[in-house]
Amino acid sequence: MDTHTTSATLETLMEQLGLPADDASLQRFVEEHGPLPAATRIEDASFWSTAQSLFLKEAIAQDAMWAPAVDQLDALLRNT
Repeated sequence: MDTHTTSATLETLMEQLGLPADDASLQRFVEEHGPLPAATRIEDASFWSTAQSLFLKEAIAQDAMWAPAVDQLDALLRNT
């Protein structure tokens, strides 16, 4: 299977970031870190490690397969 044609999910994004991906953990993450201020880009949020921030930045810049999942996480973090 070509990974470039596979869509990433919110769960696989969390796993890629080294975070728990189950529903309860995701909800807890959003509650702990949201709401994200409107002026803060998701990749610049203070709670990411350097590696996580870089991954998010690259995913957005390259409009990679991760971009829709990053957008979904961004929306969740802003709407808490």
